[in-house]
Amino acid sequence: MSATFKDLGISTDGAVGIVEIQRPPHNFFDNSLINQIADAFEAFDRDDKIRAYVLCAQGKSFCAGADFANRPQTGANESGKHLYKEATRIFRAKKPSVAAIQGPAIGGGLGLALAPDFRVAAPEARFAANFTRLGFHPGFSLTFTLPRLIGQQKANLMFLTGRRVGGEEAVAWGLADVLAPLADVRKEAIKLAQEIAESAPLAVMSTRETMRRGFADAAEAATERELTEQEWTRKTEDFKEGVKSYAEKRPGNWKNR
Repeated sequence: MSATFKDLGISTDGAVGIVEIQRPPHNFFDNSLINQIADAFEAFDRDDKIRAYVLCAQGKSFCAGADFANRPQTGANESGKHLYKEATRIFRAKKPSVAAIQGPAIGGGLGLALAPDFRVAAPEARFAANFTRLGFHPGFSLTFTLPRLIGQQKANLMFLTGRRVGGEEAVAWGLADVLAPLADVRKEAIKLAQEIAESAPLAVMSTRETMRRGFADAAEAATERELTEQEWTRKTEDFKEGVKSYAEKRPGNWKNR
């Protein structure tokens, strides 16, 4: 891969491509980071030597989502739409991928963690759809991807409570596929990707396309609905209070307006 990326480390291990997010400790995302990840996935799709890839991250968190506490809210709607459109490119990747989840995957970071086909998680991993705790509607196509993995009822539980699900529970629920010690998460993710890469590449991509038929289109449709709801919920007083209370680690003082 000839392209260079500001916030990513790109490497290979045999037929496995590795995309490492390099914004530690929490790897907050923005339009630029999602765009870079999509570009990296598309570049590996074009590389005949790569048969599968791994998405991993430096630092304590896999991805803690958007940094609402430290970014201006002006133009958030336009920014969110552009970001989600970039995320749709990730969902349209042609080759199978594995996410290595060493720590928190929170909010939109959970959405990013669910974009790959498989997840290897440490016991220390934490999966949370904390949007309602922040006072707004879920996004990043999670209203489609999350129930697809764990069922409608457990997805409702995560969305409406904002609770965190640890690595062991995530594997039991089907939110993650492999549990590995923290020190071995990335190694096990690469091992799984290498196992996939041992199969015939054209047959793998063909089978994956059939199994994920309509996946990217459904994720994009979910995004459109999510953006409509996020547009008005992010203009409420409760959203401002949600960001403040979440940062202060206290219950929200909700006004219902």
